[in-house]
Amino acid sequence: MSSSNDCQPQSLTKPALGEREAAELVDRVFGLKVSWIRSLPSYDDQNFHVRVSAAGAAEYVLKITNSEDSQEPDLIEAQTRAMMFLSAEGFPLATPYLTKHGNIMSLESGGTRPGSKKYMVRLLTYLPGTPVAKITANAQILYEIGRLAASMDKVLSEKFQHPSVKSLHRGQFIWNLANVPLLDQYIYALGQNKYRAVVEQVIEQFKGKVIPKLSSFRTCINHGDLNDHNILVDSSSTSLENPQYRVSGILDFSDMSYGYYVFEVAIAIMYMMIESPEPLSVGGHVLAGFESVVPLTPEERGALFLLVSGRFAQSLVIAAHTALLYPENKEYLTITARTGWKHLMTMLEVGQEAVERTWFETTQAYTEHTPV
Repeated sequence: MSSSNDCQPQSLTKPALGEREAAELVDRVFGLKVSWIRSLPSYDDQNFHVRVSAAGAAEYVLKITNSEDSQEPDLIEAQTRAMMFLSAEGFPLATPYLTKHGNIMSLESGGTRPGSKKYMVRLLTYLPGTPVAKITANAQILYEIGRLAASMDKVLSEKFQHPSVKSLHRGQFIWNLANVPLLDQYIYALGQNKYRAVVEQVIEQFKGKVIPKLSSFRTCINHGDLNDHNILVDSSSTSLENPQYRVSGILDFSDMSYGYYVFEVAIAIMYMMIESPEPLSVGGHVLAGFESVVPLTPEERGALFLLVSGRFAQSLVIAAHTALLYPENKEYLTITARTGWKHLMTMLEVGQEAVERTWFETTQAYTEHTPV
């Protein structure tokens, strides 16, 4: 769920290539003949699942970046290099297939007419697996997702070096969790109702209680969008009653930016709550996995509730705003909203103290080797 230019959540810049045009692009830029192609759902980029007729019938994802983000090649370079680095470190990530000129990406015109917009194009290896959104996530996979989130941020922050990494300082990036206050200018998209009042309350609490504490949080590089559609899993057991999952793929690095360790775990908790029948219990398992690698400080723990609430607000407000721009893509854009409003309201009704008690008691149970 990316979008770049300062605090603009999305301009009218999404690519709109047809399947035939996309197949021709793969041939022209990468020198591969497409034998099968289908469009994939996306937020503001355009993605195609393609199979090529090379030996072994290899599969890829053609990723066509929106024209706004395509104007920031250093940022896309940093994201792609980070993916390549993490893959080399053993994380289940896609890697780019090089263009005919040996590059990891290419700026291409989106049409033949003069003045056609330019889009950055990449061909990434296809990762098999089932999105977390399609399974009933149990404690085991929630813990694993938390552990993986912390491990990924830690190795990126400690070992990843590249000249383009400075582009990940995205001060006004609307999806960076520090920028919840920027939602003020898009809240009109919610209309006048009880939901708007709730979001306004979250934003004000965020301004008063989170922003002043940011300097006490530990910085790192965040993936920034570990949602239930960006994490793929497969089952490593045959038990239908108690399936064991492993993460088989981590997708979409377009929201990468410098942030804080506590941001990553808050974002993961929020998105893992979306499909859960018991959303308030999710956080403890994700947090336990995260803290097995990067234990949070008392200040970071104290901000977790408002950070999770802030991410709900970001997702709901930006989706509503973007759906006004792209009504034809409303179903995909508002996936989170279907249950997001209900979960945010429940969190606020139950209250910070009770929710945190549930999370922290669950996390404590792991240290005593008796996970709840």
